[in-house]
Amino acid sequence: MPILLFLIDTSASMNQRTDLGTSYLDIAKGAVELFLKLRARDPASRGDRYMLVTYDEPPYCIKAGWKENHATFMSELKNLQASGLTTLGQALRSSFDLLNLNRLISGIDNYGQGRNPFFLEPSILITITDGNKLTSTAGVQEELHLPLNSPLPGSELTKEPFRWDQRLFALVLRLPGLASTEPEHLGSVPTDESAITQMCEVTGGRSYCVRTQRMLNQCLESLVQKIQSGVVINFEKTGPDPLPVGEDGLTDSSRPSNSFAAQPWHSCHKLIYVRPNSKTGVPVGHWPIPESFWPDQNLPSLPPRTSHPVVRFSCVDCEPMVIDKLPFDKYELEPSPLTQYILERKSPHTCWQVFVTSSGKYNELGYPFGYLKASTTLTCVNLFVMPYNYPVLLPLLDDLFKVHKLKPNLKWRQAFDSYLKTLPPYYLLDLKPQTYRNAYDIPRRGLLDQLTRMRSNLLKTHKFIVGQDEDSLHSVPVAQMGNYQEYLKTLASPLREIDPDQPKRLHTFGNPFKQDKKGMMIDEADEFVAGPQNKVKRPGEPNSPLSSKRRRSMSLLLAKPQTPPTVTNHVGGKGPPSASWFPSYPNLIKPTLVHTDVTVIPDVHEEKRENGQIPPDGFLSKSAPPELMNMAGDGIPHHHQLDSLSDDFTSLRKDGLIHKPGTHALLGGSKHCSVSVDDRKASVTPTLGTVPNTLQITPAMAQGINADIKHQLMKEVRKFGRKYERIFILLEEVQGSLAVKKQFVEFTIKEAARFKRRVLIQYLEKVLDKIDSHHHLNNVNHINRRSSC
Repeated sequence: MPILLFLIDTSASMNQRTDLGTSYLDIAKGAVELFLKLRARDPASRGDRYMLVTYDEPPYCIKAGWKENHATFMSELKNLQASGLTTLGQALRSSFDLLNLNRLISGIDNYGQGRNPFFLEPSILITITDGNKLTSTAGVQEELHLPLNSPLPGSELTKEPFRWDQRLFALVLRLPGLASTEPEHLGSVPTDESAITQMCEVTGGRSYCVRTQRMLNQCLESLVQKIQSGVVINFEKTGPDPLPVGEDGLTDSSRPSNSFAAQPWHSCHKLIYVRPNSKTGVPVGHWPIPESFWPDQNLPSLPPRTSHPVVRFSCVDCEPMVIDKLPFDKYELEPSPLTQYILERKSPHTCWQVFVTSSGKYNELGYPFGYLKASTTLTCVNLFVMPYNYPVLLPLLDDLFKVHKLKPNLKWRQAFDSYLKTLPPYYLLDLKPQTYRNAYDIPRRGLLDQLTRMRSNLLKTHKFIVGQDEDSLHSVPVAQMGNYQEYLKTLASPLREIDPDQPKRLHTFGNPFKQDKKGMMIDEADEFVAGPQNKVKRPGEPNSPLSSKRRRSMSLLLAKPQTPPTVTNHVGGKGPPSASWFPSYPNLIKPTLVHTDVTVIPDVHEEKRENGQIPPDGFLSKSAPPELMNMAGDGIPHHHQLDSLSDDFTSLRKDGLIHKPGTHALLGGSKHCSVSVDDRKASVTPTLGTVPNTLQITPAMAQGINADIKHQLMKEVRKFGRKYERIFILLEEVQGSLAVKKQFVEFTIKEAARFKRRVLIQYLEKVLDKIDSHHHLNNVNHINRRSSC
């Protein structure tokens, strides 16, 4: 998260006017606003933090710090007034102290344990001033001086007031008061000659001498490109210069090399880019840059370090060393004379080792901790950071993996012990030893709990060893504090939803109890009138031609009454739809329970009534939704569709019987239940003997089945969508007379009215008409029988 701190000069000299009539302070405010607009083009700007500091006396100079939001920043910027002295040194010290306020607490500097480039807080300081003389209460100052005293604890551990991830840039306004007749200078913006220029170069930044508004806009665009995640390092050459390289890329010893003349690439003060990880968004690294001293426990205090480490490189060509099982860190160098010189040599397969002076115990220069190497494509130069004294460690590890197969011998152990003596202590793992408690120290009341922890450790059911001190349990290395992805992997998977068919209730902004409008119940008739083009697809609704066909058939149903077409029954010729969907007549279902050795054969001839008429269609056959009858092109569902639908509609009763609506069969345990077509005239033919007993559904069982059906009907009516097949199937399963069935249909109509299911109500009303017609037909048949008698 980059930090952008604007230091605005609010001295009285900022009231001077330009040729446009605006003051320097107004130009400074406009420059800050333009910078924010240019920065907003980058998606990475969402994590930026903005601070505002002026030349006022501390602590009043801090207008927007760590706690203020962006709105406060903009408000304070607009209300700035130019009055006072040009106390640049005190303002810079206050700015650096503001940035370093939390560094000691966060441990980002890691004093005494090496410098980790991946522990950084990239900060850009942009000061806008007029470049006049520095003034204070003591008089006019010729040079820039920063106060040495700082109220921050730990500031004495660094010699400078800034850190290696903080850079200073200055916009020095030199706009004339009168319009110039000379042509405007084109090209790069030069640096200014004021006292702040040297301070900018020390931190790794630069100054800009702004003479026109066009140059100011050019500088702001350049500053936006300077916002990079990285740290500043001093690279200095040690030893002789390398041999010149010929045009073929090989060293040419015949060409002389001037090792004593100072070259620009001998000492460079530049940035190395620390790229964030693509998955976590934060930089990830493994190895530090060594400290410039050997840590000793007998030292009373740590020696202060310089803000920028001095890394020395040797120009002796070496072979790059990398093994598979050891990680390394790779950082790209900012373009500089050093990178230009390395790339001109065109040697991507050789490297120069890097050192930190006094980092070793027995060697003044120290041992190499990495190397500089040009990329294979010769487009940039990279700094590879490896373990300390890697030329000795890597061959040892390679032998351990390939030769000894992780079973080292005595010679290898001695060589490895010799290497450890040259290694600074902070390179070793800083892990606390596993301290186990004495069994006699455990109080009596805690024995059972401790036994449980010991069992978990023995069976290795936990990732870490439990039963230690709480401090050690919650101790996490600094490098792993931001690794939240690994923590998520250890969490248990979330529980499933209680009812996945119901739409999720989303928490909207403002009222947490407000439901999403897309999930609210709407009038289905209005939905049909509006047409399917404005319909929002509900969760779980299939996007298939069948659903669109169902919508078209239902919309036509509202236009005019539909009569069920005569379908072709592949089993018995023309007639009503298959019995797997609708029964032959309403008072049919009276299942009888028989044993497995009994076969129930219906008397097909008894299906005709005494007057020779074919029994009427089921009371749901002509009133069911059209999609139930037109699921296939020939008018009835295909065989595989019937099988899948019948499996979906299989329900388990409370009494342990399984009912399949498609076959009118009750299956319970190891006994099969077959339903006769007519309970009065069903012929039972035993296969292995006589029928031992026959059990019919008792009134109590029927009452329980009906109660279950009533509960399922309420649930189905409340569901979203127009899938009514399940409702009609449940109505077919109602146990009892026509009056009971009629009561269930009327109950379903009332439930549908509560939820404005108008199309469903129309279907159910047709069911009522069908039931009434059956009841009237039964009465007429009964009268005809009595008259014939």
